[in-house]
Amino acid sequence: MKESIKKYVKVGLINFMAYPSTMQGEGPILETVKKTLMDDYFDCIELTHIKDSEVRKQVKRMIEVSKISAAYGAQPNLLSTGRNINDINEERRKEAVEFLKSRIDEAIEIGAEGFAFLSGKYEEKTKEEAYQALVKSINELCEYARNKSSIKVALEVFDFDVDKKSLIGPVAITKRLAEEVCPNNSNFGLMVDLSHLPLLRETARESLYPIKDYIIHAHIGNAVSKFPSLEAYGDTHPRFGFPNSDNDVEELTEFLKVLFEIGYLNDKKRKIISFEVKPWKDEDPDLVIANAKRTLNLAWANLKV
Repeated sequence: MKESIKKYVKVGLINFMAYPSTMQGEGPILETVKKTLMDDYFDCIELTHIKDSEVRKQVKRMIEVSKISAAYGAQPNLLSTGRNINDINEERRKEAVEFLKSRIDEAIEIGAEGFAFLSGKYEEKTKEEAYQALVKSINELCEYARNKSSIKVALEVFDFDVDKKSLIGPVAITKRLAEEVCPNNSNFGLMVDLSHLPLLRETARESLYPIKDYIIHAHIGNAVSKFPSLEAYGDTHPRFGFPNSDNDVEELTEFLKVLFEIGYLNDKKRKIISFEVKPWKDEDPDLVIANAKRTLNLAWANLKV
């Protein structure tokens, strides 16, 4: 692709993943946020729960000053607490929904344009009950968000039988959900992630085309899926080119190509594509981020659309 990526993409960084010491809402949040905001490679920063209200105020002001978009990911909050919005126990489902409503409030507080979450674990014998619980929860979350602001609500597609073992999920049930929920919720859509495709055992074309009309956010990263004995196996988001991993320049190029084919990427409105990369063990976060930039630059240079 000869044209600048800036014409088509708002390149983002999931800050709490790149700097995992901040993932629990504490640590060097201001320092790492400032580092990302000062890097003009990025046009979007993705954040999660920040415990200190004063820190949240400072982060909001930094975002405003730096002329960058912001999004909020509640996935770590659900995973670390074990909450499940498709729990078939109604009381636990309600508790999870109320928890996410408090995170929507926080996302709005820092000026985020989008709010993301994931579906929970399920049992095969009660899968349909879990699905109906999920639909109910999403409708409630979308209504709550719609009454508060113009923030978009996105459900991220995860693996169903490897690591997170989420209901959503394989492309068939993902499409079913979007077709059922989106007509009644104009503020809802799907988040897709290159990292999760190997874990779902789906190609970019298989995974994205059936849900092309519902995608509102995209992540790019890597995974190790071949054997459980391999280092960084599962949904660990290692750097591109990690030993025995699935995604590098070639796979990212194909992912971008499909995003163009389905119309997610176009020259009418720039769309967000964020790096979801995490240092493995003692790797330096800044070097992992540099790796991601170089990989995207090469993929973009190789792209023919």
